[in-house]
Amino acid sequence: MNQLSGSDTLFLSMETQRTPQHVGGLSIYDPCTAPGGSVRFKDILRSTEERLHLAKQFRQRLVHSPLHLDYPYWFDDPDFDIEYHVRHIALPRPGDWRQLCIQVARLQSQPLDLTKPLWEFDVIEGLDNVKGIPKGCYAILSKIHHAAIDGQGGMNMSAATHSLSPTKQTVPAQEKWTAEPIPGYAKLLLKASKNTVLTPVKIAGLVKETIPSLLSTALSILRKDISIASNKVPRTRFDGVVSSQRVFEAKSFDLDTIREMKNQAEKTTVNDVVLSIVSGAMKRYLEDKNELPDESLVAFVPVSVRSEDEEHVTGNRVTAMTIPLATNIPDPVDRLKAIRESSLAKKALTNAIGARKLAEFSNIMSPTMQGLAMRLYTGFGLANKINFLANLSITNVPGPQQPLYSVGAKLVTQYGLGPIFDGAGIMHIAGSYCGQLNISVISCRSMMPDPGFYAECLQQSFDELKAGLLKRPPAKREKRPQRKRV
Repeated sequence: MNQLSGSDTLFLSMETQRTPQHVGGLSIYDPCTAPGGSVRFKDILRSTEERLHLAKQFRQRLVHSPLHLDYPYWFDDPDFDIEYHVRHIALPRPGDWRQLCIQVARLQSQPLDLTKPLWEFDVIEGLDNVKGIPKGCYAILSKIHHAAIDGQGGMNMSAATHSLSPTKQTVPAQEKWTAEPIPGYAKLLLKASKNTVLTPVKIAGLVKETIPSLLSTALSILRKDISIASNKVPRTRFDGVVSSQRVFEAKSFDLDTIREMKNQAEKTTVNDVVLSIVSGAMKRYLEDKNELPDESLVAFVPVSVRSEDEEHVTGNRVTAMTIPLATNIPDPVDRLKAIRESSLAKKALTNAIGARKLAEFSNIMSPTMQGLAMRLYTGFGLANKINFLANLSITNVPGPQQPLYSVGAKLVTQYGLGPIFDGAGIMHIAGSYCGQLNISVISCRSMMPDPGFYAECLQQSFDELKAGLLKRPPAKREKRPQRKRV
């Protein structure tokens, strides 16, 4: 009996017909490497079915606690049907990138059925005119509810459906699957009552554990070792109530070039460069609309707190930082420096308090209160009246640097997908694979009617930052001690 955490349940509370809360990706495959040089839909269906036991999310659905007194549970779905979850469509001719983006946006707009296991795969054929992709390729659009996985969990789930060789695809043997029985109303009610009674004890324990780090943080602030400068969040077109329609776009960059750019600035990370590229794109896009605020835009940046022994644990193990993107600074290199300083300050504050402790605080709010808060926020359209914590979301999930294969077909490239919500109507997902870094964008169609132009803004921002950084000698980099992963 696996129970959702508070942060997992929050994504269920945020779910509406306008704001589905699934994550996933668009993966493009070249079947030339497969046996016989082709892959049929039934091959994909069979391969997926053979690997269902490698990720328990595949066959589990939600079971809610009576009266929503407690967080929901994951239980095997006795009516699981693989053919409901794996589907097959094709682009009309000519099958180009723009048509693929439109199809991805349409599928991303559709919520998952919350009464079934929370995932879908759409096999998309007809990609013969997508630039840079070999003819004959097909794509798989994956959708998995955010209540089931976070970014790193998504990578683990992806690993369950791929192999390192086009021919050797050994799958660990599975026992005959039988759905575990779903407990009755009385048992779930008893479990919820017990957890409700223990909640004050959990709160007291968490507060007790957090007090030393809070006191230490307060001393560091008084000594000015740590900055707690607040972020003023300006209003933009992306801060209101979102529609039910999505747009999708993406740009690809050479990962070695990104690393070379990172090496030109002291204490700068690949993530800082990604934030700077997005910053420049947002600045250029809003300038074109005559809507760039005088104050800097602020980004919501998830931070994984998944430990090594939680690599295969389901659900979310994340907290988040809000980082100013310095969109009020004209020069791209100076903008990167400002983002680096803000990022370092936010990391210092988060580490001082304890990232895992921050994440655990989300587990003490009752699901009833979570649901009520989100219904009030969305139902009254409060995003149109008050500022959210940030203007946009940016997440960076490093991927494998060796080729992956599915049903023998080589994974050519992949793009991340994520949810948007009222108050933060645009999300960027950066992901790397085999020397390539892709930045994909999901937004509301009414907020961003011209996603192709925004893709150009991403490219121009990258070009400007690259020109500014690579014309100067590399910075002397300090050798930083390796920190133990939290």
